[in-house]
Amino acid sequence: MSPMKKSMQPEVLHKVAVSGRALYSPVVVVAGRHSIFIAGQVARDRDGNVVGKGDMRAQVLQVCMNLTSALETAGATVNDLVRTNTYVTDIDEFFRHVDVRTEFFGPVPPTSTTVEVRRLSHPDFLIEIDAIAVVD
Repeated sequence: MSPMKKSMQPEVLHKVAVSGRALYSPVVVVAGRHSIFIAGQVARDRDGNVVGKGDMRAQVLQVCMNLTSALETAGATVNDLVRTNTYVTDIDEFFRHVDVRTEFFGPVPPTSTTVEVRRLSHPDFLIEIDAIAVVD
């Protein structure tokens, strides 16, 4: 974790974990100058093709790769993330693949909200994640 970002787990808040790994940090304090806002990333490849139609795991992987690319373009890494919002069309199916998410975000994940929605911008999309990162 960078010195400008501090993750906190207040003792009064429940720690949400799967297999002993936190799914998100409830509080992240940032002392930095540049905020990076990343629009919702969906499971599209570089050519605009939907990746993993009907396959939540494949879509989570593609969305994470897209987030990585967006962060790199802005001069940041996954370690600079402070906030994500995740929208899924089937929350039960999403939670079957949290290992992908926890591997991507690492041991100190950003703050996060996950919401089940009826539909995303295309009927083949199962997940969308937008994010905020801060770099010095």
